[in-house]
Amino acid sequence: MIEVKDVCKSFDGRLILDHVNVTFEEGKTNLVIGSSGSGKTVLIKCLVALYQIDGGSILYDGRDFSLLEEEQRRDIRKEIGMVFQGGALFDSQTVEENVAFPMQMFAHMTPEERRDRVNFCLQRVNLINANNLYPSQLSGGMKKRVAIARAIALNPRYLFCDEPNSGLDPKTSILIDNLIHEITAEYNITTVINTHDMNSVLEIGEKIIYLNKGQKWWEGDKQEILETDNQEINDFVYASELFKRIRKASR
Repeated sequence: MIEVKDVCKSFDGRLILDHVNVTFEEGKTNLVIGSSGSGKTVLIKCLVALYQIDGGSILYDGRDFSLLEEEQRRDIRKEIGMVFQGGALFDSQTVEENVAFPMQMFAHMTPEERRDRVNFCLQRVNLINANNLYPSQLSGGMKKRVAIARAIALNPRYLFCDEPNSGLDPKTSILIDNLIHEITAEYNITTVINTHDMNSVLEIGEKIIYLNKGQKWWEGDKQEILETDNQEINDFVYASELFKRIRKASR
């Protein structure tokens, strides 16, 4: 579980996150949605300490990250997996080397143990015999699966995904959504997903947070989002004719 309490963040005097309070639940896919500029990406970066918060606190299972010494912060970072928007694979490294990277950084493992773990993670994301391929030889969906394999290499307790479906076709997007959802439930991970994809919201939105102008305006699940009377979130969700029809059919 990750608790965000009264978190504020500003840049050059401009308030981006305004006293945000939210709990991201263990074993669930927690989705953060909102229009561009709502603060979604800044919130994710604050959660993983790429940005330092100006006020409030972020607790990882009761541990206040902002109050910890650097060594204790490092221990929490070992428990975090991250899937970046573009995959962020190392172009000069093979698939196996990419997945092994966090193990080399944070784990004391023999080469054989690392190789076994790499193979397990690649098998878990349905990538067999891809060890010696380079990112340039992979499709967009395969790159995202490699990124997920790397993110789970150290058995994380917390998984962060920044626009995991960006640039993918609808069919591949569904596969990636289902994979993240399965891994979250299987390993009881606290997963936080930053997304614009309303298909993801309706497929795997077990808990959904809607940010607007740096504030939390709404939270609920994928069924409740179809039934809410919140005008701002309705304008966001039903911006397309497809979702207007979905809403009409659900009522």
